[in-house]
Amino acid sequence: MKDFKLVWLLLGSLITNLGGSFIWPLTTIYVHEYLKMPLTMAGVVIFLNCIASLCGNTIGGNLFDRWQPIGTLMVGISIDVLAASALIFFHGWPIYPVLLTLMGLGSGMTFTSINGLATKVPGHAASYAFNFLYFTSSLGVAAGTLVVGNVLAAGIGWVFACAAVIYLFFAIIVFTMYRGHRLRQNDAEEAPAEHGKSRVRPEVLAVLVVVFVVWFFYEQWDSNLSSYMLSKSLSVREYSSVWTVNAIVILLVQPVVTRMDTWLTKHITLRLCTGLTLFTLSFIWLLGAHTYLSFVLAMVILSLGEVLAMPAISTYINLFATAHTRGQYQGLVQAGASAGRAVGPLFGAMIIEGFSYHILFLLAIGGLAASWFCSRR
Repeated sequence: MKDFKLVWLLLGSLITNLGGSFIWPLTTIYVHEYLKMPLTMAGVVIFLNCIASLCGNTIGGNLFDRWQPIGTLMVGISIDVLAASALIFFHGWPIYPVLLTLMGLGSGMTFTSINGLATKVPGHAASYAFNFLYFTSSLGVAAGTLVVGNVLAAGIGWVFACAAVIYLFFAIIVFTMYRGHRLRQNDAEEAPAEHGKSRVRPEVLAVLVVVFVVWFFYEQWDSNLSSYMLSKSLSVREYSSVWTVNAIVILLVQPVVTRMDTWLTKHITLRLCTGLTLFTLSFIWLLGAHTYLSFVLAMVILSLGEVLAMPAISTYINLFATAHTRGQYQGLVQAGASAGRAVGPLFGAMIIEGFSYHILFLLAIGGLAASWFCSRR
């Protein structure tokens, strides 16, 4: 039996994020602008999708450890294929949020499985795999967001058709190239937790709180910032291009970060704190953003923080996992992110409609600054 190759995992990450980038950037715009629903209803739709994703993270993490890693991944991607295929023909109200919620369940299982597999690739440290996973996920996002605005012009059905084909392609790769290969069963570095103990350490809980807060406010870019940019007389294509800038920054900086992997892993707390500081600075910049260039600069700052903080979270959590809880711990990371994504758009929309965008930005600055202190525990 041959060893499982990292290249196939990276390709899977690229394809999955490519498919997802045809869906998530347009959710708020589609619900609010095309289906003519209130901004808070768009937040509810994203909330349901992310709650389902959280359930998928939890189910996927447990199945990954107790059943089959590849089998769990196959179940998740199959759900995504079915949901995206159905959306081609049924994307009105209220079937759209139902199918989007189903897609969240599949995506939750898929991303948890991919992160879990990163800890089991023979011949590579988990931190190394996580850095490259972030690189390929960003490449997928870059490719998707670059073209999704143009595809939308041809009709929303074509957007979902592209996503369905992409997910189906990944399912074929999983079935043909993932199965029948040997995964790493044990790590040379023993985790601090005792074997067989399921109690989550305080350090891990602190970082999970950070994950929630970061995604709560990061999701404002995915959702409510689209309407904010449109209110500044900017176009959907310009909003989409801002995400392309995000991906380009990550693609340029991530290889440098990966080359420094050993040093950054030894200074994991410093890496987290620096990333959170940059996140905070991006929202400070948004307070005065009015032009396309100012939004681009805010995204550049956010992207630099993302490169440092996001892969570091998975690496940090994995330091405390045993060989039998890799999937569970990566599921916790994904669940924390899903929880932040679930409530972020909804509460963000409520803050915007009750107060203003600037109040939202000030809350983001305060919340991210507080998470900085939490990460220092």
